[in-house]
Amino acid sequence: MEKNDKKTDNTEQKLVTVAIHSYEKAVILKSILESEGIPAVMHGVSIIQPTVPGNVRVRINESDLPRALSIIEQIDFTSTVDSLDDLDKVKSKNEVLIPVDFSNYTLKTCEFGFNLAFDTGCDVKLIHAFYTPYYPMAIPFGDSFAVQTTDKDLYKDIKLKMESEMNALVKDIKARIANKEFPDVAFTHVLMEGLPEEEIISYSKKQRPRAIVMGTRGSNAKDLDLIGSVTAEVIDGCRTPIFAIPENSKDQDISQMRNILFLTNFREREFKAFDTMMNFIKPYPIKVYLAHMAKKEDVWDEIKLSGTQKYLKEQYPNLDIEYKVIDRDNQLEVILEEFVEEHKIDMIAMSSSRRGLFTRIFNPGIARRMLFHSDTPLLVIKGL
Repeated sequence: MEKNDKKTDNTEQKLVTVAIHSYEKAVILKSILESEGIPAVMHGVSIIQPTVPGNVRVRINESDLPRALSIIEQIDFTSTVDSLDDLDKVKSKNEVLIPVDFSNYTLKTCEFGFNLAFDTGCDVKLIHAFYTPYYPMAIPFGDSFAVQTTDKDLYKDIKLKMESEMNALVKDIKARIANKEFPDVAFTHVLMEGLPEEEIISYSKKQRPRAIVMGTRGSNAKDLDLIGSVTAEVIDGCRTPIFAIPENSKDQDISQMRNILFLTNFREREFKAFDTMMNFIKPYPIKVYLAHMAKKEDVWDEIKLSGTQKYLKEQYPNLDIEYKVIDRDNQLEVILEEFVEEHKIDMIAMSSSRRGLFTRIFNPGIARRMLFHSDTPLLVIKGL
């Protein structure tokens, strides 16, 4: 077991998780960081059999985090993602996919997902992926220990426990539908054995659901080191729009939202992303703030924002849309928190091609200061 802290030059250095990947990706990232002079360690790897797929954490000194993030943004781990041409050959399924983990906030995620499905005329698919230790190898369950067994009974126990958890969730949802707490939406469920992010991405590529709704912990989260890792990997690996819903978000239904912040960097793909967002929100009287983060004195950004607003107003004449230049002199998370509070933002929406902006949002080291310290839902729409 490796300690979370170490001493360097008599100064205590805190280690933070900069990424959570499969073993293979973690090795690549560690090598790249070290080649740039940033010491890195991997946690969650069995010493006996290290080449095991699983969630491996790459950790660095907290003081190296800003430089490490700028390096990570240049690394493309998405080469295995299907091309748009391949995806176009797969017929989209009229379905909202809800990955569940049976945590305390699973039902809140389901509530949002069922309401979204009702609004968009979709069915719901609940999915849970789980590890089992029934392999001729060690499967890491955390930093401190890994199970090493081939005991079939243990495998059966884990599988039965997951089936029991899913059946209990299904029963609860049916009761809430009967009591009209949830809308009456047809739903099915499936259990899968494997890495959650890989199974969710694989399902999304094959079935192409209309949207994925995933829960995240909010401002009361304690184990921030792991929170959001699966969500980040899913966003990075598939092109399905993803709603990330914090457990303490006040609105569990888009119909209750009144203000949405759409972040733009003036990329062409963002018009398509905006149209995708409008397909989710257009039945409701929601105001959209079109925002770009720049220095206040940059008049060209304001001119471009004004032009973009004019174009979108022509496309959506009934939409209440206002543009804002957000001063980027402060830290990203501070800027957005202030804007969200001032304008009573109910959801943040953005388009992302790779890891650019949302790397800084979903990276577990940054998350403690921004998204997962926030109770504002997030919609990420993958672009080109």
